[in-house]
Amino acid sequence: MPISLGVPIRRMSQLEFGELSFEVMRHVFAMHNEIGRLFDENIYKRELAKRLPGVRLEEPIDITFDSFQKRYFIDVLVGDGGLFEFKAVEALSRRHRAQLLHYLLLADVGHGKLINVRPAAVQHEFVNSNWERADRNKFAVRSAHWNAYLPGVTELRDLLTAMLHDLGSGLGTALYEEALTHFFGGIAKVEADVRVKGDGRDVGHQRCRLIAPGVAFKITGLNGTLDAFEVHARRLLAHIDLRAIAWVNINMKEVTFTTLQR
Repeated sequence: MPISLGVPIRRMSQLEFGELSFEVMRHVFAMHNEIGRLFDENIYKRELAKRLPGVRLEEPIDITFDSFQKRYFIDVLVGDGGLFEFKAVEALSRRHRAQLLHYLLLADVGHGKLINVRPAAVQHEFVNSNWERADRNKFAVRSAHWNAYLPGVTELRDLLTAMLHDLGSGLGTALYEEALTHFFGGIAKVEADVRVKGDGRDVGHQRCRLIAPGVAFKITGLNGTLDAFEVHARRLLAHIDLRAIAWVNINMKEVTFTTLQR
């Protein structure tokens, strides 16, 4: 299996998860009142596991695609399908929501909750997904502006397409980038400092991931129009010592392959 979990997990209904969340939050509020808000998140997770039966911490999710392997950990699993992600930060951000959504998609469940214990009042948010794994394997491919004649780009497209059919679309872009980096030889071979010029002068170096000399790759997970990103990517390309950027945008419904060239 390309995605395997350490324990069986089922897809809870919204009502079931809501009732479970109410019970979890009852304990979280009590802990916050009793021990305060200044501990590391692990202290609150362990305390929850002591107070509430059926809590598992750091349950693994293993990703396998060909020779690539990656392990993630579900922060807090309650019962047989309740995913909770604990944070101890100033405020929850879009990055935290994306992280939990990534875990929901990997576990193929529809509901999870972010809990931030650092603020004076506990911050908590539901994160939901209607996408099942079978849905994420049905994506359209757009490649009208893809130059298949550049070195490395055909291999990149074939690898990524196969991976998406195995793991599904919509996951965190860092996973896809890490897998591609592995197949192109690893960090030591793929990552390089590329010279940046301004007004004809060298102004420093930009760290890029290369699939061939002068050809970088970039994975994004943007929804809606891609125009704004493309404008800035072309500005970067105009000032950096690259021949092209192989850019792939992956969202739930569509994968767009675009080659940006000088």
